Amino acid sequence: MHAWLCENPTGVDALTWTELPTPQPGAGEVLIEIKAASLNFPDLLIVQDKYQMKPPLPFVPGSEYAGVVQAVGDGVSHLQVGQHVACLSGTGGFATHTLAPAALCMPLPADFPFVDAAAFIMIYATSHHALADRAQLQPGETVLVLGAAGGVGTSAIQIAKALGARVIAAASSDEKCELCTSIGADATINYSTQDLREALKLLTGGKGPDVIYDPVGGDLAEPAFRSIAWRGRYLVVGFAAGSIPALPLNLTLLKGASIVGVFWGGFAKNEPKANASAMAELARWYAEGIIKPVIDRTLPMAELKAAYARMGSRGVKGKLVLVN
Repeated sequence: MHAWLCENPTGVDALTWTELPTPQPGAGEVLIEIKAASLNFPDLLIVQDKYQMKPPLPFVPGSEYAGVVQAVGDGVSHLQVGQHVACLSGTGGFATHTLAPAALCMPLPADFPFVDAAAFIMIYATSHHALADRAQLQPGETVLVLGAAGGVGTSAIQIAKALGARVIAAASSDEKCELCTSIGADATINYSTQDLREALKLLTGGKGPDVIYDPVGGDLAEPAFRSIAWRGRYLVVGFAAGSIPALPLNLTLLKGASIVGVFWGGFAKNEPKANASAMAELARWYAEGIIKPVIDRTLPMAELKAAYARMGSRGVKGKLVLVN
């Protein structure tokens, strides 16, 4: 097998495409031949030693992937050789093969494409947990999605619409705003050319959004929170802008608003039954055509560094996927 090996987490340039012995699964594990793996923001942080999870060195990055089960370890009964699966295990995906915990593998129906499957779990599980669970989003409410043209942003638009909400999508270019409209956003704001607060006043009649979905952080956080509706819920999803904002807490008092943390990994670990129910609903929605990952482009696995560069340029719309 071959894999992108991180022996020193100093950045993308330190990764090397390396031939390794193909491992055999231990108890509770499966060996997966990887067909597709998606690139997520944590995959950049982890090779820069900036992510909360710090795997022992050396490791293979790539948190999310899909492929075919090649071998099963002792105690694995719900998966068989030849079965198609998707997995979000945190590492191992940027390779031709990997070992994965069988418990983390999502069996796929035969008509679920590997590219979509590799781009599915992280963004949709995060957005479903954020909007349906943490925000308790209700039909008719208004959701502002920041960074709306990215992977989690596009999934948030689709899930908010599935839950009956009105969606205002905010992105950094007209092209990205057009993409958001094409997947269901009711209105858009280009925050590179428009004042976010003034645009929100116009689009909500001065009321503000009931829910703000923020995977960006940075300079957008405070103006967005100042615009939130009474009893609004501000979802802290991530910090793609790089800086973690500091919000004046008196704003929560004045707005009767909540700042709500969204950590799907913790939810899946601590509430596995609730997470399983959410994933089943997402699988149904995909089968019914209600949700579908937006794929920016696919690249050969050998072009991982080019994929990282494209993600760093902020030009990605939806998800980048590497294929073998």
